[in-house]
Amino acid sequence: MLENIESNTILDRLPAHLKQFIKPQNYEEYNAINQAVWRYVMRKNVDYLSKVAHHSYLDGLKQTGISIDSIPNMYGMNRILKEIGWAAVAVDGFIPPAAFMEFQAYNVLVIASDIRQLDHIEYTPAPDIIHEGAGHAPIIANPEYAEYLRRFGEIGCKAISSARDYEMYEAIRHLSIIKEAEDTPEEEIKKAEEKVEYLQNNMGVQSEMAQIRNLHWWTVEYGLIGTPEDPKIYGAGLLSSIGESAWCMTDKVKKIPYTLEAAKQDFDITKPQPQLYVTPDFAHLNMVLEEFANSMALRTGGLEGINKLIESRNIGTIELSTGIQISGDFTRVISQKGQPVYFQTSGETALSSREKELVGHGVNNHPKGFGSPVGKLKGINLAIEDMSPRDLRAYDIYEGEKISFEFEGGIVVKGEIITGSRNLQGKIILISLKNCTVTYFDEILFRPEWGNYDMAIGKQIVSAFAGPADPYSFNLITHTPSSTTIKSKRTPEKEELEALYLSVRNIRNGENTKFSLHAVFDILKKYHSRDWLLPVEIYELVFDREPKFAAEIKEHLEKIKITRPDVSHLIDGGMELVDSNIVA
Repeated sequence: MLENIESNTILDRLPAHLKQFIKPQNYEEYNAINQAVWRYVMRKNVDYLSKVAHHSYLDGLKQTGISIDSIPNMYGMNRILKEIGWAAVAVDGFIPPAAFMEFQAYNVLVIASDIRQLDHIEYTPAPDIIHEGAGHAPIIANPEYAEYLRRFGEIGCKAISSARDYEMYEAIRHLSIIKEAEDTPEEEIKKAEEKVEYLQNNMGVQSEMAQIRNLHWWTVEYGLIGTPEDPKIYGAGLLSSIGESAWCMTDKVKKIPYTLEAAKQDFDITKPQPQLYVTPDFAHLNMVLEEFANSMALRTGGLEGINKLIESRNIGTIELSTGIQISGDFTRVISQKGQPVYFQTSGETALSSREKELVGHGVNNHPKGFGSPVGKLKGINLAIEDMSPRDLRAYDIYEGEKISFEFEGGIVVKGEIITGSRNLQGKIILISLKNCTVTYFDEILFRPEWGNYDMAIGKQIVSAFAGPADPYSFNLITHTPSSTTIKSKRTPEKEELEALYLSVRNIRNGENTKFSLHAVFDILKKYHSRDWLLPVEIYELVFDREPKFAAEIKEHLEKIKITRPDVSHLIDGGMELVDSNIVA
């Protein structure tokens, strides 16, 4: 899959479970209409955004090598992006939020390589190269913002999802695909919208992933910077939308100072946003992010953290106070007085330390789950992890000794010690026993006939987060999207129109073409009378050289405005750029 993709040192670091989402850009699939859509949006945006966007946007366009006239080749962009320590990859539409954020943690910009249709030139619910390439890429040239993106990805990919989050992701992905596709029946779109709306209203308590996704939306996608009275645009969703970049500056959109409260504010990806958040500067974004991270199970651990993992029904990790990390599908926790005293996984489980799998403790060694007590021993103030070698000897925690560990929470582990494993600081993190029985009052949790028993050591759970500690412990190459991007249908009429667009593009670039501008315009009027963008492009080329021809084109466009009032403002916008002699 990746043999057609030009790599670099940043992309080479990506783990395999992220590489599964990457696809070739296939630049040759962009036709001349696609190029004209890119050019129109970029010319309009640069003209307008030069007044209302954060200064980093225009600076970043130059730094990231993004052309106004042509869709960027992202693997060519990589040669420029590497100068600011980033890279870009192409993907098919939406990818799971955790994967999207993990790419950011590796300083990789994810770009949906498809481009919106001409009929959706102002806004598309589906991610596309205008949104990603023209929205996200330029702003990362700002070092403070780039660090925010990286840090956001690093923290965000550890956020724990609910079981319904993935269902919502699939529903939104499906809706965005069919809304962008040609000729989708209205009833199909309505049905998909109703499903998204139903899920939005029945998500239950917001998960960590839902909340951090909200923060991402209100900053990275739809963020404003400055003051509520005088904001500038930096969010990619606004930077890439002709309509919303203007709409957001009106009084119809409420401007709110950006705080942690934004994490609770849901959004509707299919509609313009009724309110936006304004950060005073990029440094403030990191402050709010750290404030949110302090509330995550990643930093708080405990009973609540492991319960979040159980509810997520996905692979997650807990870290004990010794640093040992247990990764798997958590299915049970026993608690006493609000503290976890025993945890259990089901299925493949791996043990790690410092994000590296412990030798002999991968999924092949623990294929059916893993359970262990947490806490201190009953009647002993000194936790096992804090015992010196002399203490361990005094309490018979020694190789070859038959022992009964009685924990404060009621867990009892009886068996013969085989060996122990220590971390770099010398603390015991794991004790292996044979002929072992683990009980919780009258319940048997482990039997001797099940084999040797590995007991993780730790007086508390200090962290709980989504995904495995060591991504190489599990087979994560499992992503199969429920729907894929629908390509535009090929028809003789469309192919002829594409040829006309290509002729005009070639004329602008000084290349040979089989049609003159007059011939193109004649064919347009006769066979493609609803098309408005190509007449605007022709008008741009002749308005100061052939005034009579320019007037004829202008008259034709006025007729289109009457028959197609929905595109009237787009025609006016294109004409204004030309008439003002603002030709990028």
